[in-house]
Amino acid sequence: MKGEVKMKSKMKWVGLFGLVLSAFSIFIHFLLARFTQMGIADYDSSVTIFSWRPIFEKPILPTNSPSYRRLWGPVKRLESLYPDSNPRGYYADPVSQTNGFIFVRIQGGFHEIRNSIGDVVVVARLLNATLAMPEIQSTTSSKGISSQFKSFAYLYNEDQFVLSLAKDVTVVRTLPKDLKGARRKKEIPVFKVPYAASPFYYLSRVLPVLKKHSVVELVVSEGGCLQAILPPNFEEYQRLRCRVSFHALQFRQEVQELSAKILQRLRAPGRPFIAFDPGMTRESLAYHGCAELFQDVHTELIQHKRSWMIKRGIVKGKLPVNSAEARLNGSCPLMPQEIGILLRAYGYSRDSIIYVSGGEVFGGQRTLISLHAMFENVVDRTSLSTPWEMIRLYGQEVNLVSSPGPPPFVEEVTKRAAWKNAGPRPRPLPPPPARPKSYNIEGWWGWVAESDNEPDSTVMELRTNAHKLLWEAIDYVICVEADVFIPGFDRDGKGHPNFASLIMGHRLYQSASSKTFRPDRKEAAKLVDEITDHMYQANHTWLKSVRRHLRKTLLDGIIEASNKSKLLSFLSHPVPECSCSRRDSFSEVSKNSSSPSTSQLWKALGVAHRCPAWMDTGPISQSKDKENEDDVDEDDSVSELFFRQSADNHEGDVELNNNKEENQFEDQEEEGGER
Repeated sequence: MKGEVKMKSKMKWVGLFGLVLSAFSIFIHFLLARFTQMGIADYDSSVTIFSWRPIFEKPILPTNSPSYRRLWGPVKRLESLYPDSNPRGYYADPVSQTNGFIFVRIQGGFHEIRNSIGDVVVVARLLNATLAMPEIQSTTSSKGISSQFKSFAYLYNEDQFVLSLAKDVTVVRTLPKDLKGARRKKEIPVFKVPYAASPFYYLSRVLPVLKKHSVVELVVSEGGCLQAILPPNFEEYQRLRCRVSFHALQFRQEVQELSAKILQRLRAPGRPFIAFDPGMTRESLAYHGCAELFQDVHTELIQHKRSWMIKRGIVKGKLPVNSAEARLNGSCPLMPQEIGILLRAYGYSRDSIIYVSGGEVFGGQRTLISLHAMFENVVDRTSLSTPWEMIRLYGQEVNLVSSPGPPPFVEEVTKRAAWKNAGPRPRPLPPPPARPKSYNIEGWWGWVAESDNEPDSTVMELRTNAHKLLWEAIDYVICVEADVFIPGFDRDGKGHPNFASLIMGHRLYQSASSKTFRPDRKEAAKLVDEITDHMYQANHTWLKSVRRHLRKTLLDGIIEASNKSKLLSFLSHPVPECSCSRRDSFSEVSKNSSSPSTSQLWKALGVAHRCPAWMDTGPISQSKDKENEDDVDEDDSVSELFFRQSADNHEGDVELNNNKEENQFEDQEEEGGER
């Protein structure tokens, strides 16, 4: 009897010890989840949680091989360019006594916001005004987004912005209380600033009002409120634009952390990657008349948007446009299939990693099917991040979807009774309930078959517009850091430089020698049409033409950007104002380059400023670059260059794989020694 009591007592103590141990284990797990989120996320990312599973068929090329240098290496003629946006003469600090406050409301998408912020800082410096933190309209008009981040802070780091511009302009987080109250009562003067206004506009029209009222409000809606090309005596203001866009505008910490994680996961296999921005938005396709490149409802959506643009004077042309002709003229984007063909022809293998940027590709994932067929490792933001990482990025948001309540049983019974006693039949049926409008990732379009008027955006769509800013911020970081970048289109829905143009300008500033293809869409469309009927049997002449064209765009695209894009957006080509040349490499390039294209390039760049002495550290490759990559070995297999065919023999359960791949084209570029 006593033994049984002792045994029960021991079992109680063992059970109590087990409970304490379990509670302690749960406590430890909570601590790990709270303080080691990054480590756990990195571990999970390598084990289970991502949809992307890298597929590599061939070993990576040696980094010192000619083929690797041709595909992934730097552009040698641009290795002498370095970023230098510091003031180069007398540059006074902002005075404490200013002419007043400038409050700015910025409308538009990601690239329009980024362009506008640089402009308003320059305007504040020009007018000797104190700049209140700009308000991003896309976030303030969105209901239900996290109250943790407000307006400017939803996308950018406010502290970094204020500190970086301390020697340029005085920036305050909010207006003083009296001016804030006057703004609520609409008692302060408001200017709807025209696109690309001149400095004279601000000095003659805005400055007198600013001095009189001590505050003005600027509404910027076109993606830029200051002309791109300023007079020569305003060159320091151009460098201020660079300091704002490339240094002061840093994304908030959560965006930077997630971008760094995605970039780390992209580079985890130890291979370089290509970033591709399709640039296919509904607005840009409508503006340039590219509706017939799509089918079914997508064509109707584009034409509806174009009709809307014509009514408001945004588009001056007619509604019907020959899209095939526009494509051959280079007015339409290069489709993902065409970009894939060009990259495969240039020599990028099937297992190359391609990151597709863009908050939303018009047409949805089906437009990327052909690109997935050509390349095994096509990824985007969604395949390299987890839903809870994105939720953490958005912050704590209000649940806008109300949960359905219990069925109204009593009310339903009452209605049925009233229906039975409602008088003689036949009776008209009650009208059907209104169809709720839903959001689809490819675009909501149910209204096209029912109405000529596009419905207003729902609350959920407004929130998604704010989320798109964060998506594009992540894509921006990845594309700037990519080993190779290629755009599908470089114009937006107003004919101005778009998201891809900003990336190309940032890459030209930060790392000019990194590979950035700028394909001539007119020439590229012609090359793709030549191979359409016999894509599986590409001939050597065509391959050499594609390689010559893409190689040429690495340099000629910069010349074209200086003549066209820079006239509309300074940030798309911030050279020569924000660049300098290395002393040793500049003379070497000038000595080695006797070709007209090189001299034309340096004339277009116009970089006469030499880098400071502290930048002249470390050797630069000074080898002679003959740029001769047109020769292809006769033994190279060009059969099945773009697609790998496979067949399944179900009768014998034998899989017949055609594994014949094209050999890597040997680079014929000669490397000369140091002179």
